[in-house]
Amino acid sequence: MKKIQILGTGCPKCKALAQNAEMAANELGIEHQIEKITDINEIMKFGVMMTPALAVDGQIKVVGKVLSPEQIKQLLT
Repeated sequence: MKKIQILGTGCPKCKALAQNAEMAANELGIEHQIEKITDINEIMKFGVMMTPALAVDGQIKVVGKVLSPEQIKQLLT
């Protein structure tokens, strides 16, 4: 199971990234769990200074951008 983490305070960009990640994982048909990390201290533990950020299985993949579902699919495969 892939663990997809969305790091952000809940802004519109964070929500868009979460939706796109969910869509990408569903389209690929992979088992996944989406976790939204909104606590600034937790976000900083990842070394992230700009949100939104996307982590897959605990590894930061992108910071400060909202990726399309197609772009996220490439990160998940």
